Amino acid sequence: MATVKINGMRCPHCSSAVTKALENIDGIGNVKVDLEQGEATYTETHPVPLAAIKEAISKIGFEVA
Repeated sequence: MATVKINGMRCPHCSSAVTKALENIDGIGNVKVDLEQGEATYTETHPVPLAAIKEAISKIGFEVA
């Protein structure tokens, strides 16, 4: 399981948006977002470049810390 810190999440809508963005990346599944911790955890079926994760998160208005 991998973890990524995300800046800017403040509400359940934010959490939902991050979950959907990560689930749309090929190779990522089992996404769980923790608003209190400001992070998302997920599993990879094959290696996913961090750049792809950062791009997906930034497109919805958040930043990978």
